[in-house]
Amino acid sequence: MKRLMLAAAIAVSACAAPSSPDPAAGEGVVIYPAKAVVTMAGEGDTAEAVAVSGDRILSTGTLADLRGALPAAVVDTAFEDNVIVPGLIDPHVHVVLGALQYNLPITPPWPMATPHGMKAGLPTREAFLAALSGIVAEAQPDTPVVAYGYHNLVHGDLTRTDLDMIAPDQPLIVWHYSSHDFYLNSAAIEAAGFTPALAQSFHGIDLDEAGELTGRIYEDAALLVIQAYAGVILAPENVTAGFHGFSSMLRQAGVTTTAEMAYGLFGWEMEDANIRTNWGSAQAAGYHLYLVPEYRALERTFGDGKVQAVLDMVSGERPTPAPVLPRVKFFTDGAFYSQTMRLSPPGYLSGQSKGSEGLWVAGPDGIVPAIQPYWDAGLGVNIHSNGDAAQGATLKALETLREGDGPNNSFVIEHGGLFSPEQVELAGRLDAQLSAASHYVFYMANEYAGPLGDVRAKWISPLGALTVAGVPVAVHSDAPLAPPYPLRAAGVHMTRATREGGVYEAEMALSPYEALEAITLDAARVLGLEAEIGSIEPGKRADFTILGENPLDTKGKDWDAIPVWGVVLDGVKRPLAEQEVSD
Repeated sequence: MKRLMLAAAIAVSACAAPSSPDPAAGEGVVIYPAKAVVTMAGEGDTAEAVAVSGDRILSTGTLADLRGALPAAVVDTAFEDNVIVPGLIDPHVHVVLGALQYNLPITPPWPMATPHGMKAGLPTREAFLAALSGIVAEAQPDTPVVAYGYHNLVHGDLTRTDLDMIAPDQPLIVWHYSSHDFYLNSAAIEAAGFTPALAQSFHGIDLDEAGELTGRIYEDAALLVIQAYAGVILAPENVTAGFHGFSSMLRQAGVTTTAEMAYGLFGWEMEDANIRTNWGSAQAAGYHLYLVPEYRALERTFGDGKVQAVLDMVSGERPTPAPVLPRVKFFTDGAFYSQTMRLSPPGYLSGQSKGSEGLWVAGPDGIVPAIQPYWDAGLGVNIHSNGDAAQGATLKALETLREGDGPNNSFVIEHGGLFSPEQVELAGRLDAQLSAASHYVFYMANEYAGPLGDVRAKWISPLGALTVAGVPVAVHSDAPLAPPYPLRAAGVHMTRATREGGVYEAEMALSPYEALEAITLDAARVLGLEAEIGSIEPGKRADFTILGENPLDTKGKDWDAIPVWGVVLDGVKRPLAEQEVSD
């Protein structure tokens, strides 16, 4: 097969102008031999070398065969002691959100990788409150203080009174680890001008029994806090530093492609300015960045012209700071981490959402109307859907959209925190795909067992079962919620390891090949880019990650420690050491 594909590539090149390099003879071609070239074109498909012409893959095979077919090619032995895999992909990050949060004071519930190194976790309520008190003590007097990383299932409930005791007169804002919730003290509420009347317009306004603000402002109301405290949260110098740090983490992990999965959520002008200034281009940054617009931001800005706005972004008629994919991001329910994802009855058994079933965003009646205009235009769908009740509504909507002879669009469930066995089978039958949050099992499975109850807790991120059902499964970081390290993300789903040192529902694990596929070819699929990247095959983009060991020969627990030499991006070698020195 490889010889046939090489012959086809050579036949195409015969039409080139006489002055152009001639790939048929190997002119302008570079051959990279390696300990192994893991193509991901099929399980067990490896090669000795890969031939690259410009920014495209020409062929793979033995070194002898490639040299024989391409006598004028240059043989570059830089990777002869390394393993070449398709460029690693993190298909769901939030570069703007990460830029905002990575440069804030951080109070994480567990050890957290940041651009500044590992930040020690705060495993108790007492440790968290002490750290928060220290942050306030070190802040400039009378200036608002924003800290990121609190988690209620680890740190306990957080009330307005708790925050008033730490900062009685200074505005104090605590950002939940999930990024979906804020907690404000009285001074912050007063300075922002927030009143209980907001609850009439937003469902994310928490009121006590007396009808007063508790200080918790979340989900659709969270943007009010960002707007009120933009001077701190959106400070340009902090965003720039955070963005550069985020980029460094992506490069260190060998990422060649990532996607901002909520473009426009913080406002097009601000996001465009930051991405254009701080990312610049793939060659400048060291990785490809794609953008997927968020449906509520499109509705707010473009109204009835929202579908055409996406099409214009994709075509380039409407300028954007990075390429926009022909896809739209939607939401069914709330967040896994902050216990606002939508559950089946009896809902949450404990935690801050005890007694409730969580939150809808679009909800059962709103999903199809939200998606339909984009669906009819042939655009792909990436839909945040976490709880088991949410999966039921999301899959029912997909069933409706698949009816008849309409478009068979790509439909990707994002995060997929919880499924029932029946929903797993239905997802396979409906040709759904999953881009799974890599970290729910590792960080939160044990903590969530109580709020969910034994039956539902067994089906947190059931990737093994979904794979058996025929659902393509990718994994993502959702950074900054987890570090944008694909090898780590995939490795933990081979082991189903937890941060406490145990193993959670081992039968839901991925095989080594499935795990690598989840950060290469299937990660490309959930972005609609599988024809361009994700495997090492002729005609695809020459994006490779260069590793010190073959992941397929390495235990899952050790994937995080596999050395990364750097990447080949668009056919250009980019050693990690040189990139970090020049950054």
